[in-house]
Amino acid sequence: MSSGIQPSDLGFFSVLAGAGSLSAAARELGITTPAVSKHLALMESRVGVSLVNRTTRRMSLTPEGEVYLEHARRILGEINDMEELIGVAKATPKGLLRVNATLGFGRSHVAPLISRFVRKYPDVEVQLQLSVNPPPLTEDAFDVCIRFGAPPDSRVIARHIAPNRRLLCAAPAYLARRGIPKTPNDLTRHNCIGIRQGEEAYGLWRLSSGRGRNASTEAVKTRGNLTTNDGEIAVNWALDGHGILMRAEWDIERHLRNGRLVQVLPQYFTPDADIHAIYPQRHQLAARVRAFVDFVALSFSQQAATGKG
Repeated sequence: MSSGIQPSDLGFFSVLAGAGSLSAAARELGITTPAVSKHLALMESRVGVSLVNRTTRRMSLTPEGEVYLEHARRILGEINDMEELIGVAKATPKGLLRVNATLGFGRSHVAPLISRFVRKYPDVEVQLQLSVNPPPLTEDAFDVCIRFGAPPDSRVIARHIAPNRRLLCAAPAYLARRGIPKTPNDLTRHNCIGIRQGEEAYGLWRLSSGRGRNASTEAVKTRGNLTTNDGEIAVNWALDGHGILMRAEWDIERHLRNGRLVQVLPQYFTPDADIHAIYPQRHQLAARVRAFVDFVALSFSQQAATGKG
């Protein structure tokens, strides 16, 4: 009997894990449930560890099974990429697509978009992970990252998806109570809601005025009694009238439109936070990556044309 992991085991185990039970996997594979059980037993015998916890009603993966599945799906995705590169496979998006996005933006914008994407491309399996900070670009943990700002690393492709400004805003009730700032320095006398994200200097807001040679930038050290690493929470605090917030336009535009928030110091410019889709150069020909990035770009373009909220 051959030992170790066989190539045919990878696809089998991916289907089994996705099906959730031996009988469901049998139906999807077009074989009998005993045949599925036998194949799984042979796999476990070859690798020498248990991959699945079996019960009468359900199954779950062991820790070793989770590791096996993670690598199996990555390898299957790379095989799909290779087939596309050498022209073997049709340009139909399929396979595993690992997407990363930031917490609030991922929940409000990226997750609904993925729902529509998989309805259009049912052969693509999407794993979405949300994180406070973007993952290191050198790690092979994701196929596409949706993030604010262009990356400094030239080894990845950064496709510009949509313009995005950071704006200062506050609830009308707060401004009525504390007054409206006229200059950047006035912010030092206000309660400013802090967001700890990325590697940006915490609490240091940079505001610019003028253009070209006449441009000047002021760095204001802000203070406040509320701080979070979640942008959605910070927006809710601003809506509750707790202070002034600097937040990306895509996250607050609907609140500005309905008047629950108003822009503060609109004559000053804050750093841009344009939306980019970041992916490794080796994935640029993968149909699932191309289709997803195109879908994201079109969706954001349509939203921008009709109103972001």
